[in-house]
Amino acid sequence: MQFVKMHGLGNDYVYVDTSISAVEHPELLAREVSDRHFGIGSDGLILILPSEVADSRMRMFNADGSEAQMCGNGIRCVAKYLYDRKRVTGTTVNIETAAGVRSIEVVPGGDGKAGQAVVHMGVPHLLRGEIPMCGEPQEQALNAALQVEGETFEVSCVSMGNPHCVVFVEDVETFEVQKWGPLLETHAWFPERTNVEFVEIISSAEVKQRTWERGAGETLACGTGASAVVVAAYLTGRCERNIVTHLRGGDLFMEYVPQGYVRMTGPAVEVFQGEYIPQEERR
Repeated sequence: MQFVKMHGLGNDYVYVDTSISAVEHPELLAREVSDRHFGIGSDGLILILPSEVADSRMRMFNADGSEAQMCGNGIRCVAKYLYDRKRVTGTTVNIETAAGVRSIEVVPGGDGKAGQAVVHMGVPHLLRGEIPMCGEPQEQALNAALQVEGETFEVSCVSMGNPHCVVFVEDVETFEVQKWGPLLETHAWFPERTNVEFVEIISSAEVKQRTWERGAGETLACGTGASAVVVAAYLTGRCERNIVTHLRGGDLFMEYVPQGYVRMTGPAVEVFQGEYIPQEERR
């Protein structure tokens, strides 16, 4: 199986172009290739497929094999893959996801290949029924009190095609993400589990973010998570519409534009290409 290893701010995935290598059981393959000791090592698997409505289609699988609707860092890398291999004309790339078609504007680097990408992340969904989460379906969950293990967290929940629970904390570096991340991910409020963002406000235009990603654990970056954060921070009066988000893998520039959608600007990096031998074929 031919593959490409790519990352957006350290949020790394194994990418397989299905026009080159067929994949029959992606949920099983995702668990296998993501293993950092016995596989390639990644936060998950992303398939690049043909599309009838866009330049390409992507499917994203977490390290545990569960499928997610959208991945902000991953979609930048898919756009880079297509642009660098001249599979698209011009700098605009449209990619179909389970959350809808997303438009990406590629910013070429000095070598003529894609360096940065600006992603139209879509309109955030704020109603409980849309996220989805428990409670009155037509209500929002901003600054909502959530109890877990005897502690009460003030959370703001947003869907960017996948569910996010944003928790604002005083000191994100010392916060016990490994303890509270999985407890919030699997809380009864979230029937499909949730991604969890722990966020420290630096100023009205700057935040620090750590993400506990459902099905993967803590990741170095999360594009849909950063999108949820800029929305939650603005709607709760903590930040402006345009912010710089500092993640463990680097920075993203986030915009919650007045028209109601989110734009994200960040890098996409190709690390290496290779050929993977599935476990059942190894000798």
